[in-house]
This record gives sequence, structure tokens and C-alpha cells, in this order.
Amino acid sequence: MSAETPAICALCGRPIPDDAPQSRHHLIPRLRGGKGGPTVLLHEICHREIHASLSETELARDFSTIDALRSHPRLAKFITWVQKRPPKFRSRVPGKRRNRT
Repeated sequence: MSAETPAICALCGRPIPDDAPQSRHHLIPRLRGGKGGPTVLLHEICHREIHASLSETELARDFSTIDALRSHPRLAKFITWVQKRPPKFRSRVPGKRRNRT
């Protein structure tokens, strides 16, 4: 780990150590007009959970901000769960993919 302060995950608020899996999330999906738009740094596990919970259309239409993502019931439950884990925690995304109705 570097001597600098580690980045903070925009979703869960935990530090992201330099050697922890991480990725950038487009707040508006690239395929829905977000190419070149704002991105946020996330733990890889947090990013995977977002995409397991919501479709690209849902992300673009209703969940294009961090506050909106945090308000989604499944993501809120996930955040509560993952905040109890160490910053380098890795796991498969639990549960089934979003409902297809």
C-alpha cells in the first residue's frame, strides 16, 4: 500500500487499497448515452453488485447518481453487508440476477 491515502469507494464508503480489485462505473451507462460522462471509482465487488441488481436502462433512467444507487433496496442491503467486510474483501455476487418482468 502506498503512503498516500487510499481512494474511497463511492458506493460503500470503504477505502480502496492500491492492490484491491477496483473499477470505474459510468453513472450513465455508455450504451445509454454516458460515453465520456462522469465515472466513479468502486470496489470491483460493489461494481458487480450494481450491474447484477439493475439493467442498463434502469441505471440510465432512475439510478444515475450515487445517492439513487444507495437508495435501491437491494443495493442498500448489500452496502450494509459489505461495510462489515475488510477493504480487500472479494466474493462472488450473491443471489440471482435482477428480476426480469
